[in-house]
Amino acid sequence: MGRDYYVFNDIQINRKENTIRFSDGAKLKKDIPIESVERLHLFGEITTNTKFFNFISKYGVIVNFYNYYGFYSGSYYPRKKNVSGYLLTRQADFYNKKQKRVYIAKCFIDSAAHHILKNLRKYKPDTEEVIKKVEAERINVMQAEDIKELMGAEGRMRSAYYSAYNFILKNGFTFDKREKRPPTDPVNALISFGNSMMYTTVLGEIYKTQLDPTISFLHEPSTKRFSLCLDVAEVFKPLIIDPLIFYLINNKMITLDDFDIQENVCFLNDNGRKKFIREYENKLSTTIRHRSLNRSVSYRNFIKLECYKLIKHFIGDEVYKPLKAWW
Repeated sequence: MGRDYYVFNDIQINRKENTIRFSDGAKLKKDIPIESVERLHLFGEITTNTKFFNFISKYGVIVNFYNYYGFYSGSYYPRKKNVSGYLLTRQADFYNKKQKRVYIAKCFIDSAAHHILKNLRKYKPDTEEVIKKVEAERINVMQAEDIKELMGAEGRMRSAYYSAYNFILKNGFTFDKREKRPPTDPVNALISFGNSMMYTTVLGEIYKTQLDPTISFLHEPSTKRFSLCLDVAEVFKPLIIDPLIFYLINNKMITLDDFDIQENVCFLNDNGRKKFIREYENKLSTTIRHRSLNRSVSYRNFIKLECYKLIKHFIGDEVYKPLKAWW
């Protein structure tokens, strides 16, 4: 089974027999067997050729690209081999039927609310008022009759949740409001970077299934993005990304020295990204004893299981029930 590789240097990447060769054009050369690679994350300037892309396509390797600031910019997504016309039509049918679509969208946000509340309860009594607001909006989520109303309740819930960050964060980190385009402070930079990592992780797990990543339910399907990844990521961002941010900051594993600010854009520098990714990969590989499967399941595999639960829902085998962490 392959793993993720993260490349921060400006480097040449080529095929070398049955391996991927990383080279700086001088003395540095490293060959990695193609079978050990599942995804590549490229943060530096890369030189390569079509021979390389043809090679990795045979093995289904996804390549994710990040810009100068470390923010996700796009993916090379090989042609899927695991496809199903039947599932595609069923997935589209659930999008086109309002009641079916709203049910799935509510499931994603209800799961997110569950994990948000789980995070907030760890910091009681400081977060008690925020907990009440989130619980109230969670009720509004389940009572929403359309996507617009649902998104409104979700936005208010997130706003309340973010207001609790200043009760949680230590060591000189503060948070006023969520700013995405671009992030202007360290906490926003961490959230944006973490969400990018989660998006690409979900994309990698969806790729293994017969799901179409462009047909979504909470987020409106659009051109030039895999919007189903955004949907599924809603379940896992407060379960994985947010606690990781709290952990890194409060244990002084990431400090203000790990950020750069240029022209009102704040972003993690290479050192900060490496720290975040190291702990992120550790988190994804952490296992939990699954109550139904009666075996240990990693956080990464929980994402894949969520995809298969959606498939069962679409084909009528089992009604979708989103993950709600019990541990």
